[in-house]
Amino acid sequence: MLKVTNLVKEYKDVTAVNNISFSVKPGKIFGLLGPNGAGKTTTIRTVLNIIKPTSGEITYNNKVIGQEFFNIIGYLPEERGLYKKSKVEDVLIYFAALKNLDKHSTSSKIDEWLQRLNISEYRDRRVEELSKGNQQKIQFITAVLHDPEILILDEPFSGFDPINQQQIRDLISSFVDSGKYIILSTHQMETAEKMCSEIFLINQGKEVCSGELTEIKKRFSSNNIKLGFDGDAKFLSSDKRVMHFDYYNNYAEVQLADNVHPSEFLKSIVNKLTITHFSVVEPTLNKIFIDVINQSSK
Repeated sequence: MLKVTNLVKEYKDVTAVNNISFSVKPGKIFGLLGPNGAGKTTTIRTVLNIIKPTSGEITYNNKVIGQEFFNIIGYLPEERGLYKKSKVEDVLIYFAALKNLDKHSTSSKIDEWLQRLNISEYRDRRVEELSKGNQQKIQFITAVLHDPEILILDEPFSGFDPINQQQIRDLISSFVDSGKYIILSTHQMETAEKMCSEIFLINQGKEVCSGELTEIKKRFSSNNIKLGFDGDAKFLSSDKRVMHFDYYNNYAEVQLADNVHPSEFLKSIVNKLTITHFSVVEPTLNKIFIDVINQSSK
């Protein structure tokens, strides 16, 4: 298990990370989320052993992360770090050599990954000649070419159209199936909601929300339902069980009081309306993100 315990990182008068702790389990995607300047990148860099924490500890399988773990970690940074004047093949060989892969085995791995990402024709092209999306594919390959045990992905979908985003999502899912440790940092809440089983939300260097995504959704659920119907449902606005009521042409969004069970509410109105749709609506991760960040910033 990858564990971060009581991590603190201070820069003169600024505390970038303030006593946070979390663990990442194998075969799952761990979402490290937060607004700009929240401390995500500082946290990632301490896990990578690029910077040293002021205090706290980062361990992998009960051993403190150090330089000897360099070759088992793959990192896709948000900012592209490719040598634009160099050929794609040369760039990939260079990054593979940094991870102690020999040139012979690297060549076949490069062939495999270029084919998987449908960019084999760019092998002998300079990086600067590639589109933004294809450069991001090359950056992605540099992070996974050495088959790392721990994979840290910072905004991995940047520059991709929807088709290529799906391709990268599928690849990341295949890493989950192989039991890798995956940390995903992204501003795309819809993507995080689809991919992450656990999230850790930080703001101003502090933890503000964490845990299994399903449990977090339950925690922030406010007993909302979506009701489709034929007939006039305006009478529900005066129902004492209804805390909030948004009425549209043939459906309504209703917030029930906490002590009202949705199924019992449905039973009580079926003889007054023709119900065409009834569903309990979970809060989206995007809404939770906005609400929690706004609350923690007050």
